[in-house]
Amino acid sequence: MEYRRFGKTEENISVITLGGMRFKHGWNPPRSLLPKESIQNCIEITRQALELGINHIETAHGYMKSENLYGEALKELGTPRESFKMMTKGAPMTGEETRALVEEQLDSLKLDYLDFYGWHGINNEERLKAAVKPGGPVEVLHRLREEGLIRHIGFSTHGSLDIIQEALNTNLFSFVNLHYYYFFQRNLAAVRLAGEKDIGVFIISPNEKGGMLWKPSRKVEEACHPLTAIEFNGRFCLSHPEVTTLSMGIHEPEHFSQNLSILNGEDYTSPASRVIQEKMDAPLSKVSSLCTLCAECLPCPEEINIPEVLRFRNLLQAYEMEDYGKFRYNMFEGEGHWFPGNFASKCTECGDCLPRCPEKLEIPKLLKETHANLFNRKAWFKNQVFQLAVSAAKFLRKLVPGLT
Repeated sequence: MEYRRFGKTEENISVITLGGMRFKHGWNPPRSLLPKESIQNCIEITRQALELGINHIETAHGYMKSENLYGEALKELGTPRESFKMMTKGAPMTGEETRALVEEQLDSLKLDYLDFYGWHGINNEERLKAAVKPGGPVEVLHRLREEGLIRHIGFSTHGSLDIIQEALNTNLFSFVNLHYYYFFQRNLAAVRLAGEKDIGVFIISPNEKGGMLWKPSRKVEEACHPLTAIEFNGRFCLSHPEVTTLSMGIHEPEHFSQNLSILNGEDYTSPASRVIQEKMDAPLSKVSSLCTLCAECLPCPEEINIPEVLRFRNLLQAYEMEDYGKFRYNMFEGEGHWFPGNFASKCTECGDCLPRCPEKLEIPKLLKETHANLFNRKAWFKNQVFQLAVSAAKFLRKLVPGLT
């Protein structure tokens, strides 16, 4: 295993993080009802991860059963506390809620302290202001740090580049969890800003949201050869010295080998890697009406996330990434601030975006084309049902005190 310093936290953590979002039946409410199969899955995966030298474990209050599963697994394994670093996250909206939530999470994890606590989802201006307001959640997290319940404070984000940079510039955080991959490089400036500020960088879900790389398209597979898509993308991320760790949602034994294969003896800028990246870059130059993702077209009056829609079009045309495009595109209108934007079919052809586009793209035409290629009613409906189930569980938890 390889280890890197996690920014100003001064903690050395494994470059592969054991993410806890996907254990068996882990999203089925209630959060405290733990099927034996789920517990065993978590125990076995956690045991293997620790044996392989992975010393960083990540979860969140929002991952339904995950904290409780880790609590059971670590207790069963008798894992010495000094042998692992635990990160969890939460999104209390007031200072009053913060202490109660952290204490609940410590209880679920069966721990006396947390190594890293991230405010979960600084995704827009409203949530940023709620998190950092005087007397608010982040101020209380700093008090809990002084009391020894939390060692380091950071934030996770699915937000736009300007929101991420604004949060980094508050100087209230020691680490950031964000999206940055070969197929999504829009946050490079935030990665670099974090490096300048010595803020640890944690990459969220590089295999799935980075392109569903466990089942790449034929064109991606061929362009990455002799590496796998997972190896190429993982090494691309680790070629940035600012990046400390990649969160892998390992939940089956076979996932270890495909993720450990990204390790390259700390050599991530070799000539061989550059040759493969040139092969990967080439298809984009052939895309007709390529969107450069500058975001000058925003805001859209119909609240269409134009750059993201056209990113899916770029990937479809350049790399035949249809499965990934449909997976992500059909999350619009169902994920709220986690993945904002309406379907491109909402475009009224008002023309508001056209004069702002430096590439002079026919944006309304491209939006409608992308919607026709990627919209999948079944996928959209499935996502809606899942979101309703999660919302119902949260509502019941508020309605019935003590229900977990």
